[in-house]
Amino acid sequence: MAAPPRESVKQLALVAAILASTIAAVDSTAVNVALPAIRRDLGGGFAAQQWVSNAYLLTLSSLILLAGSLTDRLGERRMFTAGVAGFGVGSLLCAVSPSIDVLIAARALQGVFGALLTPAALAIIVAVFPKQERGAAIGKWTAWGGIGILAGPLIGGQIVDSASWRWIFAINVPLVLIALGLARVVPERAPNAADARIDWLGAALAATGLAGISFGLIEQPVLGWSDPTIWGSLLLGFAVFAGFLAHERRTPAPMLPLGLFAHRNFSVANAQTFAIYGGIGLLGFFQTIYLQQVAGYSALKSGVTGLVPTAVMFALSARMGRLADKYGPRPFLVAGPLLVAAGFGLIQRYGTTVSLLGDVLPALLVFSFGLSLTVAPLTATVLADASESDAGIASAVNNAIARTAGLIAVAAVGAVVASYYGRTLVANVGHRLPASAQTAVHEASRHTFAPVSAAAIPPGDRASVLQASQSASEDAFHLSMGIASALLVAAGAAGLALRTERQSVVAAGECPAGQMCGAPRALADEQDGLPATGLVQTARS
Repeated sequence: MAAPPRESVKQLALVAAILASTIAAVDSTAVNVALPAIRRDLGGGFAAQQWVSNAYLLTLSSLILLAGSLTDRLGERRMFTAGVAGFGVGSLLCAVSPSIDVLIAARALQGVFGALLTPAALAIIVAVFPKQERGAAIGKWTAWGGIGILAGPLIGGQIVDSASWRWIFAINVPLVLIALGLARVVPERAPNAADARIDWLGAALAATGLAGISFGLIEQPVLGWSDPTIWGSLLLGFAVFAGFLAHERRTPAPMLPLGLFAHRNFSVANAQTFAIYGGIGLLGFFQTIYLQQVAGYSALKSGVTGLVPTAVMFALSARMGRLADKYGPRPFLVAGPLLVAAGFGLIQRYGTTVSLLGDVLPALLVFSFGLSLTVAPLTATVLADASESDAGIASAVNNAIARTAGLIAVAAVGAVVASYYGRTLVANVGHRLPASAQTAVHEASRHTFAPVSAAAIPPGDRASVLQASQSASEDAFHLSMGIASALLVAAGAAGLALRTERQSVVAAGECPAGQMCGAPRALADEQDGLPATGLVQTARS
């Protein structure tokens, strides 16, 4: 066995992994705060805002399992360097985008390289740290990733208000260069074609299916159900995704091993993961836009709301994980989602005027406390119901489901909310306006949370039309949070189906950030000499 790397090499490699992963984590959530500013600058309406968020999630969630296999075949340093460099290029393209279409394409490119970066960063840590030091190193990595995700809105809000939304992306470039320089200390591993089999067809089917479904759901409010582009893309997306599942069942080296779902707790916990992280995605997307475009918050003030879950999760997650180890995860996976649902219920109290202390703070405290009860036991339950040799791929599947949940939830609920907003706005205004004003109202009805152009409305009707627009926005936002609350109630009810006995013991206290930042600390227990991306099949073979 090769001699362990020097201490300086280990620490520099850890800093490189943390820096690169934190850049991606901050970027993934900071962009939500910038969506209203992007809309004002580049146009595109509500559908474009969804695409700016979802283009990244689409490529990330569909490629992250494949990326783990590539890391094992080509080496962690090569893939980490490619992922970080590509993410930097994507960030630069985002920063200089002249149009909304270019920005969406650049966000998709960021997702591609973000998918490469996540498993490679974890693999670097496992490659340079001996087993007895690995747990602490991965713990630091996951902690910073989780903090980056939760603190992203605050950072993004400050940047948008003090400079421009473009700097959210531009600031990544020098940080990427630093991470690339630090990565040079990581020992190079020769490519090994025997390390992993690559499921190229599975990756293509997953990406195509998710893209078709997302396109149909996001563009439906603009084009309408009668447009063949909409129903055609939805039919194609669902058919291709069904083909993906059929392929994964037959192929000898699946990137999504469906056999894992034969374990009851694994299936239930992943269903909970989909509902919970779908709800989290809805909160991050809709609350940020609503507070700025309807309630009149600045980007920074809306970003400040991210401090609440950041502080609560930081203070309580590991402690709640240890309590779950003592009393068992089921009570936490029932009560936690229900508390999160209660938080969404309190968010439905938001009006067109929203008090940060009186409305936002109480709702997010309840939401965050419920989330703290949930994330660590949830990840530990997923891992505990898989065999030790399947721990890496079990975590990877849970990771991919968590990211796909946000993608599908924002696309599907966005379609429902957009249609509801349009109908409500038209109904609120009625048909009392002249034809030119009706045209402006119908145009606004196609762009959720968008005000009606005052210039097209007779002066005597402007106040009532503005009130109608705000009322429609308020009702549409309440609908989105009501759906999120229902998802979390379903997740809590599903927790009752969990079995109390576990196939193996995985400490929830060691998984405090769950899949919020990419991988649980429990992966530190993988054996020396095995690939340890946490995202590949090789550890199973």
